[in-house]
Amino acid sequence: MNKLPELLSSARRFETTADVAAHVGQNVCVSAWALVDQQRIDTFARATGDFQWIHVDTARAAAESPYGGTIAHGFLTLSLLGQFYEAFLSYALPFCDMGLNYGLNRVRFTHPVRSGSRMRCRLQLNKVEDVPHGLQLTFGVTIEIEGEQRPACVAESVVRRLFALADATLPLECVAHDRVTN
Repeated sequence: MNKLPELLSSARRFETTADVAAHVGQNVCVSAWALVDQQRIDTFARATGDFQWIHVDTARAAAESPYGGTIAHGFLTLSLLGQFYEAFLSYALPFCDMGLNYGLNRVRFTHPVRSGSRMRCRLQLNKVEDVPHGLQLTFGVTIEIEGEQRPACVAESVVRRLFALADATLPLECVAHDRVTN
């Protein structure tokens, strides 16, 4: 998969773990724009049970909301990070096979996302750590709203990617790393 996935606008592809580490402090991915429409907001409300009127009652939100209509749940905005990560990390780390969300160190929802808006994700690689059978990556995440100065969300996110040990094309340094950590 050398071709950039459709969900990405630009992304860095790494060939080795040393290549990953060499890019700490750099922007490594910008996703394509993703639409956050009322259908997506309503689906998220059903999935989470969060039916606050500011999200799902279009008539009331149009009349009473300071935003002139419904807005996305903050956690819906954050949940799209999974979509962006899967597209990016599958492409960027061809020597890894599986990923896990490890956690969030900081999250702030800095601007409402109105229904009908488009968002995209910008990732800066802040830290790389060796973990058994893989890498732990800490990213500075900025989720931007098309046409807005302020982002919808800023966060520090931690993910783990596990090496594809059955892959015959596994970089030698990954195999050596695996032997050392066992």
